[in-house]
Amino acid sequence: MNEADVRAEIEKLPGWSGDTKSLRREFSFDDFSAAMVFVNRVAEVAEEQNHHPDIDIRYSKVFLSLSSHDAGGVTKRDLKLAEAISRLSA
Repeated sequence: MNEADVRAEIEKLPGWSGDTKSLRREFSFDDFSAAMVFVNRVAEVAEEQNHHPDIDIRYSKVFLSLSSHDAGGVTKRDLKLAEAISRLSA
């Protein structure tokens, strides 16, 4: 996807940022346990879609990065996963 397409799609994804290389978002929770519940829910969706994010857990904060490594950057698969993850946190 080109930069203009990625920017247009990110506008539809509140809380997400990124560029043609990756989509990124930080999620904050009350504690580690709540963060882990969220990460496990993300894992379920990722498995269903067979597309897996990079996950960085720091106590009550979860940082996600989505990229289609085989395509060298952001693709529709990343946008679809970002949408699904956004629904989990709503």
